[in-house]
Parts: sequence; structure tokens; C-alpha cells
Amino acid sequence: MAKTKELSKDTRNKIVDLHQVGKTESAIGKQLGLKKSTVGAIIRKWKTYKTTDNLPRSGAPRKISPRGVKMITRTVSKNPRTTRGDLVNDLQRAGTKVTKPTISNTLRRQGLKSCSARRVPLLKPVHVQARLKFAREHLDDPDEDWENVIWSDETKIELFGKNSTRRVWRTKNAELHPKNTIPTVKHGGGNIMLWGCFSAKGPGRLIRVKERMNGAMYREILSENLLPSARALKMKRGWVFQHDNDPKHTARATKEWLRKKHFKVLEWPSQSPDLNPIENLWRELKSVLPSDSPKTSLL
Repeated sequence: MAKTKELSKDTRNKIVDLHQVGKTESAIGKQLGLKKSTVGAIIRKWKTYKTTDNLPRSGAPRKISPRGVKMITRTVSKNPRTTRGDLVNDLQRAGTKVTKPTISNTLRRQGLKSCSARRVPLLKPVHVQARLKFAREHLDDPDEDWENVIWSDETKIELFGKNSTRRVWRTKNAELHPKNTIPTVKHGGGNIMLWGCFSAKGPGRLIRVKERMNGAMYREILSENLLPSARALKMKRGWVFQHDNDPKHTARATKEWLRKKHFKVLEWPSQSPDLNPIENLWRELKSVLPSDSPKTSLL
């Protein structure tokens, strides 16, 4: 049976007003286009409670007491990686038996949601200071300057499945709080390495690195792909090249090669892949690749 539309507060008040001036339920219903039973229910409610407002509806009692809610909220606030199973066990020891969905619903009402822990670079104080310096130096740079940057990086595509994830309980916009992140370091195994670049005008070249990359190979990649990408993207004169502080990128031979080619290089703070917009491009690339089959055939 379809749910009937709730009467507006004005209509309910009008029913009471007409009743008070002596009109019958049938007459009120006919005047307002309502059923007599509906009019009668509004009048009885007004006589009993002296109001036409909606009253609190009864429902199933909460399975977790206010004290229990405070306990599990305090637990996940101290340790966001606490699992629902851990919380179920904690409450059971306190005499309350609940299910994992009940834990999720309760914490959600407290503004806490289970999310995948964000992976962020492992930062030392010197890295933090370098990042702040970079941000302050470029705070007022016009959009045109950033549009004239070619961003580059290497990434890896896992051959079989995705990297494991950890879930944390957090509030909205707290994904980068240290308690809610997983520190990461570079390198790993079982993957395909790619080098790519892009600018505000679109993607540049994307190539597969088939061998272990060293400084010489990196310079060869730049020699064969960087300038052709800049030409294809129709970069303006004086465009700037960005790469991170990987040892291959900062090697003396690489710096000298870039200098001889007259490429302007953006000074980059260490341990700052999250500042490079190409990371968003990598994320999009990986999101469209199947996670249950080898990806070598796609490249």
C-alpha cells in the first residue's frame, strides 16, 4: 500500500480552527477535500496533546547504550585502524552483544565512516620544512605559469591485483590526518614500470620501462620523449620541466644533460609525490584497468 502524503502544518491548523468554530468533521473534510477519518485523527490529536505538530515516533531501542557508544567512539578516535570485530568483542566483554553492521551504523551516526587509509609519503621534519618553503614560494604564481609546466613521473602497475588496503574510521575531510594514513616508501616488485608526462594541455608520451632504470636509461627516455611531448602539446616558449628527486633525476650527468639542452627544471621538494598532479592521472589509469587479471597485455 502506498504511503499517504503528510498534511502540511497549515492544513492541520486550519482543521483545528474550523473545528473550534463549530464545524463538523464531515463539513471540514468536504471543505478541505480530505477524508472524514483524516480530519477526525487531527482533531483527536489536538484534543489529547494540544498540538498538531508531529510527535516523536516510537521505534526499536538502540542496541548500544550511550555509554557503549562513547566507549567505541573513544576507541576508534584513539586508534582509527580498530576493526569492527574488535569493537564487537569489546562490547561483548562489557555485556552487549551486537553485529558488525550495528557497529557501522552507530559510528556513522557519530560522524565516523570506514574508509581506506590514504597512502602518503613518510615525512621527516626536513621534508616538512622543504614542502612549506615550496608552497610559500609558489603561493601567488599565476595559473599561466602552471599551465606551462610539463609534469613527469614513473609509476608501477601491479601485475596481479591491487595493493592491499587498510581501513580506518574517520570523520569527513580527515583523510590526511597522520592517524588515518599509511606511510609509504618507493620501489617494490611484481609490477610493470611506466614513464609518462602531461601538461594542462593534455597527456604527453607514455612508455613502458622494460629494464631496471638507471641514470643513462632515464636520460635516453627524456631524449626520445620529452621534447616530442612538448612539441605535441604545443608548449609555450620557456616551458618548465618537473621531475622529482629520485637519484636518477638528480645525478650530476642528468643535471648536466638538462642544462645542455636548455631545459628549465622546477625545483622540487623531496618526498612530495602527492604535490605532483600526475598522481591523479596515474590513479585514473589504474582505476580503469582490471584488478583480477595480468595487465601486461594492455600495454
